[in-house]
Amino acid sequence: MTTEPAHALSPLGVLPPAGPTCVHLPLNVTPQELARYAVGLANARGGTVMVGVDVVGDPHAERDAGELHPLMITHAIFELSGGRLTVNVQHQRVPGGARVLTVFVPQAPYVLAAPDGAVMAWDGAHLVPVLPGEGEPVADQDYTAVVPPDASLADLDPAEVGRLRLLGRRIEAAHLPDLDFLQELGLLVPSGGALRPTLAAILLAGTGAALRAHLPQAEVCYFHHATNDVEFQFREDLRRPIPALLLRLSELIQARNRFTPVQVGLFRVEVWDHDESVYREALLNALSHRDYTLRDVVHVHHYPDRLEIMNPGGLPGGITPGNILRHQPKRRNPLLAGVLARLGLVEQAGVGVDKMFSLMLRHGKEPPEYDNYPDAVTLTLHGSAFDSDFVRFVAKKQEELPQLSLDMLIVLSVLSREGEAPRAQLARALQLPEDRTPRLLRQMEDLGLIVRAGVGRGIAYHLAPDVATALGQERQRGLSVSPGLPEPVGRPTLLAPAAAAPSPVPAGPAAPRRAPDPAPANPAGPSAGETRAIALTLARERGRVRNADLREVCGLTNQQAWRVLRGLVNAGMLRRLGSGTRDAYYELGEGAGLRVEG
Repeated sequence: MTTEPAHALSPLGVLPPAGPTCVHLPLNVTPQELARYAVGLANARGGTVMVGVDVVGDPHAERDAGELHPLMITHAIFELSGGRLTVNVQHQRVPGGARVLTVFVPQAPYVLAAPDGAVMAWDGAHLVPVLPGEGEPVADQDYTAVVPPDASLADLDPAEVGRLRLLGRRIEAAHLPDLDFLQELGLLVPSGGALRPTLAAILLAGTGAALRAHLPQAEVCYFHHATNDVEFQFREDLRRPIPALLLRLSELIQARNRFTPVQVGLFRVEVWDHDESVYREALLNALSHRDYTLRDVVHVHHYPDRLEIMNPGGLPGGITPGNILRHQPKRRNPLLAGVLARLGLVEQAGVGVDKMFSLMLRHGKEPPEYDNYPDAVTLTLHGSAFDSDFVRFVAKKQEELPQLSLDMLIVLSVLSREGEAPRAQLARALQLPEDRTPRLLRQMEDLGLIVRAGVGRGIAYHLAPDVATALGQERQRGLSVSPGLPEPVGRPTLLAPAAAAPSPVPAGPAAPRRAPDPAPANPAGPSAGETRAIALTLARERGRVRNADLREVCGLTNQQAWRVLRGLVNAGMLRRLGSGTRDAYYELGEGAGLRVEG
């Protein structure tokens, strides 16, 4: 089974210590005992259970948690909790190569019983009985609903209140006077014999002085990087009310944004490096769901090929990068998020993540990438590289198939990158249990989008021949046979324009810029077999190989190089190290001594 990214580990890749939200269990724990601890953690604050910690760092250990199947653990905990506790389970690799099994446990809305009937809760060190009167967990306080005792109406900026009224002009409260309008939104409440603003009100319409006094952490630091290096060329620190903050961030990003025209029949589609709807949704999610009790600020790093939004506070309990598309929405700041939804700035029903995924996939890009840590979350939006043939295909296919859903786009995107994929891999990309994917896959087969090949455990899915042709791919017969190397690369379709150096300090929104026409990959370059051999040679001679190295030596596009490296990883000839999509590098794997077929 493919190892999942270490989302529960710290940025340094180390295990979090056992404590109020983390339980360490040995590899030989029984299913009943594992379910007992998961229930106890759910009855407290939720968190993670890490199985197999006892063999981490033991050079003589012959086994690790990699042999435990995540779906079996999920099912066992569900059954042993009487069908009342659903968890998310992932394998994670720690330094040294050992794997642990991480069970993400949500906080229970009511007290659960363990398999033996005991009602226990995790106190940070032990399972302790839940006493009578402790039956209902105490909900976390909404920090944005707090009223500072020294806050007053003078903390609100009339111009920013007017901006809120303009945003909310379609809601019923829009015709009310300012104070009544703010009360209707829940931003002003009676306190100490006077109307006082909540922290949400200060976040949305506070003066600069009020933000500094009450919420100094409500700041966003924007960094622009001319290259993909850590050094930045421009920085702007912003502490403004959220609507004004969003406007300025849009100006900074749009000033450096470019589009590439893609002809679709008689029409032209402009594919931007960063679609405004996508990055606005991402920024609003960061501002509305960050943990304002932490004194850290939001960081936005703008690289030539991606945006990285780093947010204080990890994903809310139970939500992980592996289930964020399916998990019921959880709002860390209900008052703030609710007001933003009423004003039409964020999605009320929690479909903002779906919206980002859908738009990026329709534009032939990689989906949003989340990295979750105990006290922070990073969202990466990959920008300039996109598959123009995929854009054309989706634009044309939507006219024929109005039911082309996000799930279908995910499957098509995976198959266009991988060439083929088994059902288990597609289920992970869809963030669904494997047994919930057959209906979707059969529907896509009936629509002529994909085909199935192989039998039994060897079944894999491919793009249908006419779809593969439309996407500019040549599918190799018999690809499902070991060693699982990638298909020969067809004509290049991935556009990856080089970023132009921006002016260091923009004064405001810049005119849209068209990206320069990209130089195509070398059509007379090495064959697929030669490319794989070159990748292994680079890894052997240099100690490692990166996507950029293979592109430079072989004249490949970003997507073509990625496919070659991914195929060598699947074949065991390389192993992937580093975090994120762009910062990954590859070293020789155990199977590197095998002969690479041309």
